[in-house]
Amino acid sequence: MEKKRRDFMGLGLGLFTAAGGIGALYAMKRTWDPLPSVKAAGFTTIDLASAEPNKLVVEKWRGKPIFVLKKSPDMKKDPRDIVIGNDHFHVSIGLCTHLGCIPAYEGEQHKFMCACHGGEFDASGRVLKSPPPSPLVIPPFTIEGTKLVLGEAGPEYKKMLDDGLIA
Repeated sequence: MEKKRRDFMGLGLGLFTAAGGIGALYAMKRTWDPLPSVKAAGFTTIDLASAEPNKLVVEKWRGKPIFVLKKSPDMKKDPRDIVIGNDHFHVSIGLCTHLGCIPAYEGEQHKFMCACHGGEFDASGRVLKSPPPSPLVIPPFTIEGTKLVLGEAGPEYKKMLDDGLIA
């Protein structure tokens, strides 16, 4: 009789310990997984169908400003432009490559001007006036119709990368 009771207590303790171990493993997995807000921040979709020429639109992706500029017909076309249909767009992370300030867009002059140290970029994000060491950074993107999905490197982005157009 005593042996059966001892076996039962051992089995009960073993099951209790196993349940606690499974609970601890589940809790560890939950802490390792990214939060839903972080997962959602990984991709941003921008509909470019309603964009107006020479009007800067600022979106947010992964906590950074994203500049989206539909080029007007009088603006110079550039290999760094994202082409959707017949429209050319400048899309970049809106941080100066010198010290990370946010440049302002001067629509009349078709250029971005950084007030921190006087750097200037053209409407395609190329450096016009130093101190910025490189052009504005183009984020990874893919094109889905008239929508631009940031956070995923599509074939257009990979081609720009292969051509050395992405800083």
